[in-house]
Amino acid sequence: MRGRTVVAIIAAAGVGGLVFGYARSELGKEVKRQMPPDLGVRKPAVAGTWYPEDPSDLRKMLDTFFENAKKPPVEGEIVGLVSPHAGYVYSGLIAAHSYKQVVGKQYDAVVVIAPSHRDHFRGASVFTGTAYETPLGRIPVDRELAADLLSQDGILHAGWEGHRTEWSLEAQLPFLQYALGSFRLVPIVLAEWDWETCRRVGEAVARACRGKSVLLVASTDLYHGYSYDECHARDAQTLRAIEEFDAEKFNRGLNREEYQACGGGPVTVVMVAAKQLGAEKAKVLAHTTSGDVTGQRSGYVVGYGSVVFYRPEGGGREQKKVGIELGLTNEDKRTLIELARKTIEARVKGQPFPKIEVSSPRLLEARGAFVTINKHGMLRGCIGYVLPIKPLWETVMEMAEAAALRDPRFPPVSPDELPDLEIEISVLTVPKEIQDIREIEVGKHGIIIERGFNSGLLLPQVATEYGWDRITFLEHTCRKAGLPPNAWKEKGTVIKIFSAEVFGEHDVEH
Repeated sequence: MRGRTVVAIIAAAGVGGLVFGYARSELGKEVKRQMPPDLGVRKPAVAGTWYPEDPSDLRKMLDTFFENAKKPPVEGEIVGLVSPHAGYVYSGLIAAHSYKQVVGKQYDAVVVIAPSHRDHFRGASVFTGTAYETPLGRIPVDRELAADLLSQDGILHAGWEGHRTEWSLEAQLPFLQYALGSFRLVPIVLAEWDWETCRRVGEAVARACRGKSVLLVASTDLYHGYSYDECHARDAQTLRAIEEFDAEKFNRGLNREEYQACGGGPVTVVMVAAKQLGAEKAKVLAHTTSGDVTGQRSGYVVGYGSVVFYRPEGGGREQKKVGIELGLTNEDKRTLIELARKTIEARVKGQPFPKIEVSSPRLLEARGAFVTINKHGMLRGCIGYVLPIKPLWETVMEMAEAAALRDPRFPPVSPDELPDLEIEISVLTVPKEIQDIREIEVGKHGIIIERGFNSGLLLPQVATEYGWDRITFLEHTCRKAGLPPNAWKEKGTVIKIFSAEVFGEHDVEH
């Protein structure tokens, strides 16, 4: 059964129990399973403040988040998620990065584990009422699975504690409704996060869910404080620790305040349960801060991250390569990555451009190219030359500096950020105008939209990363050009396509 068990745990609160059938204890003995008391319906507590109260407005907001969230490849079966729980205008896009990974999937139940921000109690509280309600409808509570869970360990109890006004669990639910449609919920809120509590709750969840198709999601924000720079630094430490997938080590670091996460307890629980249910790896999908969202670097700042825990399938599925081959050797690619990396490091520190000898005829050839900088799965800068104006090596150096320091969408990269940057290079073919959009192949072509003085370009890998089809790709390129989404249909709009050889540091053999 282990090979097919899929569990998603979302940090939340409370469940309870009454006698109903039998369950197996940790020692394998049959014990009476208590059917938890029906606590009724938990009504929305933060609709209209943390997210829209009107169902239509809420769905439109979720449409935008899911359309704009990337879907990086995860080479295996997802067992658990980590998702933030701030107001949607701040953390909604990051949350969508997690939930986009499970769109359209079906589960027997979803276990959501969330921290308690207001109520103080021992252990973990499981809500065992009829349903949790959001503006998108009622989500039935899986009271039988809750009963199984409560029978596993007395550290879990049924009740309203941590559920009445807690937003951290509720914030996950509209995302789940959007991604999964109908599902059954086990909502758990955790008020303590010492290792013993987290271990026992995690092991209880794993025992109750084994043999079922269940999704586990932990609800947490990251750094809270008054330093934008410290937020990025501390979040990087915290996310690296989660990605190491060592629950006890992570929990020790939390309690020593080496890491910061208001839902660190729920994250620990999910790590324990997910590993026992077969997950072997963790992957950070995206990260941002409230300061990045608002553009205000002073004042209070909070960090948000998206992570998945997954079970590799046969060493991982082979991913279809984006773009085309242009004849660059591995040595050529390594040289270009080195040029970009050393240029960024030097120019960010105020030093002159590095001097590197280039002799490869392929790098001396004039080529258009873009340099893309990512940080924790989120774009940090991207600038390039479309046309073959300069030798490729020189283009890459200039565009690396520009992406780091002169992308108008972002502040200049700071020296503290350098260890967290990931570099990707796209070497372009010369664009050609097309009359029939059926020529556009998603994953192979990039698009340029031109109309009057407006123009916009998106690279081939963008559509793949976001999971767009051809029409969505065209619409977003129009938006990039500052035009209405359907401008590609209008007379006078010029559509051009190009391809590229796309590679990053992980694609180059050393």
